[in-house]
Amino acid sequence: MLDTFITAFIAFFVTIEPIGVGPVFAGLTRGYDPKLRRSMAYRGTLIGTAILLVFALAGRYLLNALGIGFPAFRIAGGILLLMLSIDMVLARPSGLRSTTPGEDEEASQKQDISVFPLGIPLIAGPGALTSIVLLMGRAEGHWVDQLLVLAALGIVMLMTLAVLLGAGAVSRLLGVTGTNVISRVLGILLSALAVQFILTGIEQGSTVRLI
Repeated sequence: MLDTFITAFIAFFVTIEPIGVGPVFAGLTRGYDPKLRRSMAYRGTLIGTAILLVFALAGRYLLNALGIGFPAFRIAGGILLLMLSIDMVLARPSGLRSTTPGEDEEASQKQDISVFPLGIPLIAGPGALTSIVLLMGRAEGHWVDQLLVLAALGIVMLMTLAVLLGAGAVSRLLGVTGTNVISRVLGILLSALAVQFILTGIEQGSTVRLI
């Protein structure tokens, strides 16, 4: 059970990346009233959490409705997370966990960024959505493990909220170099997890074909 919690915590911490979201939030809300920034931090975290919970509880049913087998989703999700991990190790911007230039321009024209781009895709991005579906699927039939996955998500979201509320201080403390170093280390861990998802998907797919 402890392994389930640790794996889920690492996966969520890496894909949501609270430390990386903080500086982006600080940049997008530069010059905003402190009260408004706090309000957006709370709303954005709540919205991101709600989206992730919907995928956690209904992700498997959505796959079934689309006729997508879970082994196929494991392989596709593993590839997606592997691409994300490569971007993290190389410390380069990725559309998988950040906004594109066009999205940045759109966000800069809005006063409230709690829904977009904070709630999604900065918090509830493709990597986090893929992780929650894969982890909940792997724990299917074991309600204790599923609760541990959700507990890990809750802890990471609380950490994200704390970083958002102190975004300016965190950004100044770590700087660009510090953020990139942490991102590289986490990227290596995520790459190993992604490969494991791919191997498990291939193994499950082979078993299904044999049956």
